[in-house]
Amino acid sequence: MKCAWKELIHILPHTYRLAAERLAGECLQEIRLRLQQSPEMILKNKKITWDRLVTEEDLQFVINTASRYSPWLAASSASGYITAPGGHRIGICGEAVMKEGNVSGFRCIRSLNIRISRDFPGLCGNLGERDGSILILGKPGSGKTTLLRDMIRQRSLRENVSVVDERGEIFPIYGGFHEGKATDIISGCPKPQGIEAVLRTMSPDTIAVDEITAESDCQALLHAGWCGVKLLATAHASDKQDLLSRPIYAPLVQSGLFSWLVILQPDKSWHLERMEL
Repeated sequence: MKCAWKELIHILPHTYRLAAERLAGECLQEIRLRLQQSPEMILKNKKITWDRLVTEEDLQFVINTASRYSPWLAASSASGYITAPGGHRIGICGEAVMKEGNVSGFRCIRSLNIRISRDFPGLCGNLGERDGSILILGKPGSGKTTLLRDMIRQRSLRENVSVVDERGEIFPIYGGFHEGKATDIISGCPKPQGIEAVLRTMSPDTIAVDEITAESDCQALLHAGWCGVKLLATAHASDKQDLLSRPIYAPLVQSGLFSWLVILQPDKSWHLERMEL
């Protein structure tokens, strides 16, 4: 297991760092900070709270250091999160700032959820030997990105894999995660534009993306599939029936491009199913 621990500690207020470091070996998964409430550390099988209250200064410190004091990066909070160095995702809640009917950011931040990014080389086991296009399904926090990362590494041992890492979480800068043998990564770029770019320039055998969330993502993947490229991707769904019930995924499901579904369970285990309607 690998974790960009120094990058995580750097974004925490100084009064939290020692307590977090003490839990480094106990599978720390999340740190939840809610204004005027006790901080919570979520471990694999338990939750620990501290005898202090979260302040506005604490919340702002995390946002500033995670965004490296960059207004451009902080603006990405319009999606409800920012990605810190090392691939750690920080969910944000507070008063939304609206512009032309869309969320442009947050002010008066009231809570943060820091999800710790970890890497587990060898996690995918013999999944890396499967050919064809594979779609990973799971609920938020089930480990989709972690499994996808290892599948990319395994597939890159035998073919060219282009990764469109829109959020910088699959292979984060400063994360220290091994990228594979024949892996080419474009990060910080929306999936549709990134998929088009690697199709034109990198001659990939497989294109990998994380979290299909929009119709434009689906259309870009369909275009790549019709060009003869295999796909590795993740989507929010608890199982096949849940996937089939969501209209946004209908074009992908009906296309027949995906050969396999990998369905993640709450305990991080998974099972493989044929993609059959």
